[in-house]
Amino acid sequence: MFSTLLIANRGEIACRVAATARRLGIRTVAVYSDADAGAAHVAACDTAVRLGPAEPAASYLRGDLILAAAQATGAQAIHPGYGFLSENAGFAQSVATAGLVFVGPPAEAIAAMGSKSAAKQLMEKAGVPLVPGYHGDNQDADFLRRQADAIGYPVLIKASAGGGGKGMRIVRDGADFADALASCRREAASSFGDDRVLIERYLQKPRHIEIQVFADTQGNCIYLFERDCSVQRRHQKVIEEAPAPGMTEERRQAMGEAAVAAARAVGYVGAGTVEFIAEPDGRFYFMEMNTRLQVEHPVTEMITGVDLVEWQLRVAAGEPLPARQQDLRLRGHAIEARIYAENPDTGFLPSIGTLRYLALPPHSAFTRGAVRVDGGVRTGDAITPYYDPMIAKLIVHGEDRDVARVRMAQALEQVRVVGVHTNTAFLGRLMRDDAFAAADLDTGLIERRHETLLPAAHPASREMLALATAALLAREGVSASACATASMSGAAGRAADPWDVRDGWRVDARYERTVQWLDQPAGTADGPRKVLLKREPERGHGAWTIDIDGEASLHIESTPGDDLGQAWELRVVMGEREVRGTAVWSGDGVHVFHDGEARQLLLDDPLARAGQDHGEHGGDMSAPMPGKIISIGVSAGDTVSKGQPLLVMEAMKMEHTIAAAADGEVAELFYAVGDQVPEGAVLISLK
Repeated sequence: MFSTLLIANRGEIACRVAATARRLGIRTVAVYSDADAGAAHVAACDTAVRLGPAEPAASYLRGDLILAAAQATGAQAIHPGYGFLSENAGFAQSVATAGLVFVGPPAEAIAAMGSKSAAKQLMEKAGVPLVPGYHGDNQDADFLRRQADAIGYPVLIKASAGGGGKGMRIVRDGADFADALASCRREAASSFGDDRVLIERYLQKPRHIEIQVFADTQGNCIYLFERDCSVQRRHQKVIEEAPAPGMTEERRQAMGEAAVAAARAVGYVGAGTVEFIAEPDGRFYFMEMNTRLQVEHPVTEMITGVDLVEWQLRVAAGEPLPARQQDLRLRGHAIEARIYAENPDTGFLPSIGTLRYLALPPHSAFTRGAVRVDGGVRTGDAITPYYDPMIAKLIVHGEDRDVARVRMAQALEQVRVVGVHTNTAFLGRLMRDDAFAAADLDTGLIERRHETLLPAAHPASREMLALATAALLAREGVSASACATASMSGAAGRAADPWDVRDGWRVDARYERTVQWLDQPAGTADGPRKVLLKREPERGHGAWTIDIDGEASLHIESTPGDDLGQAWELRVVMGEREVRGTAVWSGDGVHVFHDGEARQLLLDDPLARAGQDHGEHGGDMSAPMPGKIISIGVSAGDTVSKGQPLLVMEAMKMEHTIAAAADGEVAELFYAVGDQVPEGAVLISLK
């Protein structure tokens, strides 16, 4: 086994590898960019080496700098994680040439599977079934259009060197082919440095099922069952589960053997994933092979009890596989949800910002516990435009799928994130969705269930307003109940000096106050929400009444939730109902978490707003996030209609189209192609 391992990655995978290496007695070396100088993965390792600026091209994609760091620290092996250089054949070869061990497959295997087109030609020779399509070298646009016409629409254009949903477009009509091809090529060139594409028939209700394979240097190769990754947005996975619902033993064996055949065809070594697309009738087709560990590997670990990272390190050190095919057994069901800094209400656009508060469910045993959290960020860390916006992976295990699904919904309700938008509430709705519960899965599920999973914005509930008001009292130090007085004063009983008690006491024992909340993100078109806060002597000391839309709530209670004083655990009794939640203050606003939902409410100060004149800016089109302008389709003076594409931005290696919010005329363009723009910058002014 190695004595020192360099981890050529960041985030949760670097933390994960460091934890396993430490358990095996291996010293670890982290590499980091300027943006990650204080990151969790740096703290998790024994030594850390700076690579360069935040941009991946100047840091994590610099193989020469990573090799230099390995040699300077005496590392014997390099673990590439996933993303960045993990599937770069040139890097794998340079590691081997330097006399170090690459914890992954040989460079030749990576190269063979690195091109989707070449891989599919290879798989065809190996007898692995393929989706009908064109996977050749001719990249002429007119030729590709004719191939798409021959295949029949809808077709899928995919980056030949791609992955992760980047450089991929569905084309439902030949008239849209040219624009979709151009967009795919731009995105593929930006993400992978290769703009070649392939064309395939687009399956109407497919399942995305992948097989985990593992091979050693002695010629052994096995499969560790399957994962269902059908639930996706923008062709990127949202939920992964294992085993696949409805999978028969016969199909599992057929797909497993096909995956092993694919791995053997390229002389594979280490952990890899063979991805298939499956039709409702049971037919399945090879999509691609990921020559690395996958983001979703924990669900396989949970149902097999195997530490795949430990297997990677042992195989890379020349040891044989720790198990044979017949030794493996399925145990229960596991689900993984990716908690992203993104806004589902804006097409899942990534959300940039600082994690001002982060709380995740308690982490239990690694491969046998009910709940597992794999994360690489902490409170105070920033989600930047340079890297993937994943905050953490939440993995649960249950004796069957229903138990795991309910357990995941409960775990999601414990997630608390302030500072960026997240998909947590969306994931909770997904767990409770009828189609998902019934395992009616396909890659179009989110779009098919759009109204249920992505409902229109609605005003904050009375429960949310009551909890926010209780949080206000807690922040002001006003006792919300006799019980809370003792807790917040830090003493066993009342404060020694009655003048120090901030409980709203009045000579006539009556106290009345109106609190106004601005509701985010539902908007304030109907004005602020008013809460009448009263204390009445007949209800006894420490009892408050709040009136919201004519409904009274009694006995508001609150206690501090953490040592920082940011979070408050709250209890409100509304008639016969007890409502519990958590509130986190940030600036003038409070973030309330209740029943799987999160809402930001801002205190409305009429005096602060007096005299404000925001002008008319309804026609200004702003950048939803930091990025680069890559295409502009209009000029000053052009007449545009609502929904018409105006320009295209690139952010986090994904293209985002900015469309006109209303009919109008282009008054001014403030940026040109190639310009970097900050979040919120006005891009185009319409009149």
